[in-house]
Amino acid sequence: MTQQNDNSGSNKVWFITGSSRGFGRVWTEAALKRGDKVAATARQLASIADFSEKYGENVLTLELDVTKADQVKEAVEHAHTHFGRLDIILNNAGYSLVGTIEEASADDIRALYETNVLGPVAVIQAALPLLRKQGGGHILGTSSNLGHVVLPVIGYYCSTKWAFEAIHESLAAEVKAFGINVTIIEPGAYATEFGSQESLKFAPGLEIYQEFKTQFFNSLGEMERGDPNATTQAIFEIVDAENPPLRINLGSHNLSGVRSAYAERLATWEEWDAISSAAQGNVK
Repeated sequence: MTQQNDNSGSNKVWFITGSSRGFGRVWTEAALKRGDKVAATARQLASIADFSEKYGENVLTLELDVTKADQVKEAVEHAHTHFGRLDIILNNAGYSLVGTIEEASADDIRALYETNVLGPVAVIQAALPLLRKQGGGHILGTSSNLGHVVLPVIGYYCSTKWAFEAIHESLAAEVKAFGINVTIIEPGAYATEFGSQESLKFAPGLEIYQEFKTQFFNSLGEMERGDPNATTQAIFEIVDAENPPLRINLGSHNLSGVRSAYAERLATWEEWDAISSAAQGNVK
């Protein structure tokens, strides 16, 4: 079994996707402020140019579209060569598709999965050979509390997070023997730019859903949002932990919602258990 390098505390090297805004920007800057080194990536280099001006050689800024697998591989390898190692791979890039299940087109859904699911997979697949060779590392992925519960109107976005969760849970079991840790970060509602036009794509609307969507957006507007800057200490606790968790909620409201959702599922499964068990049949 390969032993993981002891890089506890500060002086870690990060590779972060989606560093231009939201959690990606907050966590990139926080890591740099504590003295770590960061390969910060974004679709547009201009959006992260200020990091180089402020943090000099501690940051490497790279243009990266996670839907381009060749560019992903080149960026990950460049960062590893530049810094000599990568301790933390943080997949954060993503966006939400707004539209009911009926409204969204196949092309819109496909594009969403290219960024939110296949993009992170490309980063992971590019990083794993390097992490194994260096003796370990930590892969973090920004999911959501919507990886366990679902909201209407953004159902396809929720589905990408359910897929994201499954991929990372499987990954954790597959790479444990190599000294590689995996943590799924599950934020609730935060006051980030995630609701901006850059992070949302709208499917063409059908009039029949207009009233329903208006009510939905009104309810979202009343939702309490957390301070994204308050999340940095939790992220540092995770990456500095000797035994980091597979999953971690960010925010004070997630757990109650997840408890309720799973309690309802369990109650339904138990109510129908006699019928479910009879469906087993008697084949031996």
